[in-house]
Amino acid sequence: MKTKDKILKLLKKHGQLTVHELSELLHASRQYVHRMISELEENGYIKKIGSAPRVYYSIEEENEQTKSIEIISFENEQFLTTHFLVVDPFGNSLEGLKAMKYWCEKQQLNLLKTTEEYIKTRNIYLQYLDENGMIDGKSKLINTQGIGEIGVDKLFYLDFYAIERFGKTRLGTLMHYAKQGQNKRLMKQIVTEINQRIHNYISMTEVDAIVFVPPTINRKIQIMSVLEKLLSLGLPAVKVDKIKTPIIIPQKALSKIFERIANAKNTFVVPLQKKYNHVLIIDDAVGSGATINEIALKLKNKKVAQKITGIAITGSFKGFDVISEL
Repeated sequence: MKTKDKILKLLKKHGQLTVHELSELLHASRQYVHRMISELEENGYIKKIGSAPRVYYSIEEENEQTKSIEIISFENEQFLTTHFLVVDPFGNSLEGLKAMKYWCEKQQLNLLKTTEEYIKTRNIYLQYLDENGMIDGKSKLINTQGIGEIGVDKLFYLDFYAIERFGKTRLGTLMHYAKQGQNKRLMKQIVTEINQRIHNYISMTEVDAIVFVPPTINRKIQIMSVLEKLLSLGLPAVKVDKIKTPIIIPQKALSKIFERIANAKNTFVVPLQKKYNHVLIIDDAVGSGATINEIALKLKNKKVAQKITGIAITGSFKGFDVISEL
């Protein structure tokens, strides 16, 4: 149990305590306890009673949010801060414990129980991340019936788009609202959260060229263009053209795997250009994997790349799955 949790338990048990009494009970220095107390007071978890030299601290009973926080350990609160994010109907982005409290109130669920259930569920999905924070998606691609020839040597995504019961992940939520709302602020937040992992992968695997998958639907702000600019990968861009058809058919509108493959095969063109050893294809989401795979096949057919890795920001957990929202 962390020190802050111990302090809250001691205050709940004894009512009011001084810093000296807390340091004695915790077997910790007064300086360290002062620092923990300051953080707890600043965040509204406890209140100060009296003035020097007789200062006591107690639980802030009147703060409704504090009453909820009391039962959530700081370790679990930190987990929520890292992983849980929701957007309310007014367009406010809520994170961590505040987001979980809102989610529970909306569905009339117990905060403590639901938090524990979320952490347990989320940890099941986090087991799929490797030491570099990447999820291997190639096995899903190989096991998708009808996908045909595999063009990518490796396929990863940085998180699942959604998880059981709790819906979209933090990254999935950011991606959904950034793309649908053409929100540059959220796009920048996505880059902040994925930047290090992509740069690390490029450095470790000696990627020497990059493809950002061209968009299908015309939008004033294209998320892939923003990601390309903000990630600043400093690599040559491999040219891949998206052919305009009389009627634009976005991949998300196609529910059959053969339709998705046909769409990708007939709308992406790779012109003759400089050859590279290892090309990285970046996309916003992997549903079927048809888009990245077909682009990879065309790159190899034109001998533009010897080795190809695909990385999507998010991907579906199941085999062939359509992420229609993106």
